[in-house]
Amino acid sequence: MTLIRDKKLAPAGRDKISWVKEHMPVLRELETEFRNSQPFKGLDIAVCLHLEAKTAYMALVLKEAGGRVVITGSNPLSTQDDVAAALAEEGLEVYAWHDATPEEYNEHLFLTANTLPQLIIDDGGDLVSLLHKKFVSHLPRVIGGAEETTTGLIRLRAMEKNKALGFPMIAVNDALCKYLFDNRYGTGQSVWDGIMRSTNLIIAGKKVVVTGYGWCGKGVAMRAKGLGAKVIVCEIDPVKALEAYMDGFEIMPLVEAAPAGDIFVTVTGCNKVLTSEHFAIMKDQAILANAGHFDVEIDKRSLVSLAGPPRRVRNGVDAYTFKDGRRIYLLGEGRLVNLAVADGHPAEIMDMSFGLQVLALKYLLENKGKLGNSVLNLPPELDRSVAFLKLKGLGLKIDRLTPGQKEYLESWELNI
Repeated sequence: MTLIRDKKLAPAGRDKISWVKEHMPVLRELETEFRNSQPFKGLDIAVCLHLEAKTAYMALVLKEAGGRVVITGSNPLSTQDDVAAALAEEGLEVYAWHDATPEEYNEHLFLTANTLPQLIIDDGGDLVSLLHKKFVSHLPRVIGGAEETTTGLIRLRAMEKNKALGFPMIAVNDALCKYLFDNRYGTGQSVWDGIMRSTNLIIAGKKVVVTGYGWCGKGVAMRAKGLGAKVIVCEIDPVKALEAYMDGFEIMPLVEAAPAGDIFVTVTGCNKVLTSEHFAIMKDQAILANAGHFDVEIDKRSLVSLAGPPRRVRNGVDAYTFKDGRRIYLLGEGRLVNLAVADGHPAEIMDMSFGLQVLALKYLLENKGKLGNSVLNLPPELDRSVAFLKLKGLGLKIDRLTPGQKEYLESWELNI
């Protein structure tokens, strides 16, 4: 069974997948290896990610490795219908279409969980959460899963703390090759891609307010600076605030930044970051964009209560007009701006993240029954393996320690 928008869109989806495959050498290497070794032969694998071309190629690698793959989208606006059609044509079970209603999105998620997967790749924790709520009897069959995002790990660690987690989950988001590259460089580029595509406005000279200075926030602020913006960072963590200050950015409370900002980007993983107290003092034509996983960081209900229903003024741009004549523009309905109105992270970046995901599933399978029901770090050797594969794909070589150097570093008795 499959639920997609239009199977006739498959040729365009195939072209998109072929394009990203050319730029994802880590996954290509794993595909070649796993096609022969078949590590996931006969296993049911469920994937809940942003369903676009890069995700699709990873799903096809899992299929080539012998897995029976079912896939759904992790965000109603990030699914690309042509890519979903291409995957369905390849024999995967697909439950997703672009701009799904909340009811449709939940149905797609339920149908995916109802396949009773043994291995899981999740983005934001929706699939894992549903399995724990509606499929409790199935939990012992689950070998484990891997989580892609900071937001998902927040949810998983809350479950672990409450002893509610029913199987091991690998924190792929915390792997070096994930947050150093995906969160920082991937988010940094794709967020501004989404903002510039949807608005067609210049960034240079504008005041950009970035809320949250984790690895994603670092990337957003860094790229804004590179585009010529004047960047203000708002933080709750004193260490991260100091780091942002040392990186050359202004630091101030959000209520002080609100009247100054031209563009606001929320990237915190929390809810109600931008609220009515900020909307009331923002300048005319302020632009709001969210780069967190869920559409809860910008308080849309408060926007409606203050300004009434929005008017769509451009594709992906909604204008809220206040009684005093001020207009505030919300991009991508407050959902992930880099996927709601753009194509997400570059293929070269997701190559590493999805390589980690595939290896995380293989590690879970190899250690079946040995891991506790907790949130686990990805083994460092898998991180290094992906890094070496990426360097190889880029045609880059690095030095190695000589035996003498290794002995020197591992001993405290050697003479200097």
